[in-house]
Amino acid sequence: MTVDTSVPDLEGAGAVLAAESARFASFGWMRGTSGNLSVVLSRDPLRLAVTASGHDKGELTPADVVLVDGDGAAVAGGRPSAEAALHARVAALTGAGAVVHVHTVASVAMGRREPGGIAFRDLEMLKGVGLPAHDVEVTLPVIANSQDMKVLGDRLEEARDPRMPAVVVAGHGLYVWGENPRQARHHTEVVEWLLELELTQR
Repeated sequence: MTVDTSVPDLEGAGAVLAAESARFASFGWMRGTSGNLSVVLSRDPLRLAVTASGHDKGELTPADVVLVDGDGAAVAGGRPSAEAALHARVAALTGAGAVVHVHTVASVAMGRREPGGIAFRDLEMLKGVGLPAHDVEVTLPVIANSQDMKVLGDRLEEARDPRMPAVVVAGHGLYVWGENPRQARHHTEVVEWLLELELTQR
């Protein structure tokens, strides 16, 4: 089934996020109820559709989505992910139209091995995040975790590299973003591939 990734309203956003969640869950990146996704519905004021908290991400329906404001507080729907505020912060900071948060083994393992950041260069896959394949080195930032989304957002803002649309949260998982849900998905798959490569090589 092909899902239209344009998101004119909350219902349309719910359908897109349910399909994207099912895809990531099928990879084992959103086990149990872990992980969350969002898409921006408006900029002024900032409003995002965020996957609802406590749901199996492989079984979401278009109704399992919450409208939140720029602080991550619910405007309509049920209870958003506890990390909705970080999604809103990323969208405001980067101009992203969609944010993906997955709990992958490679991101947690590499975050422990390289707490100062994970460097990549001379890999064709870097083209998938808009970088040259050769002669350019880019570092995927790793930041310390916090249950306070304001603290975590500050750490992300300080550490992020505008060339890399992603950050690893140590002991937690991977945040990735893009202009729209499809680009955010592609960026997530590319960054996870890079992480898996590093993990395998080491």
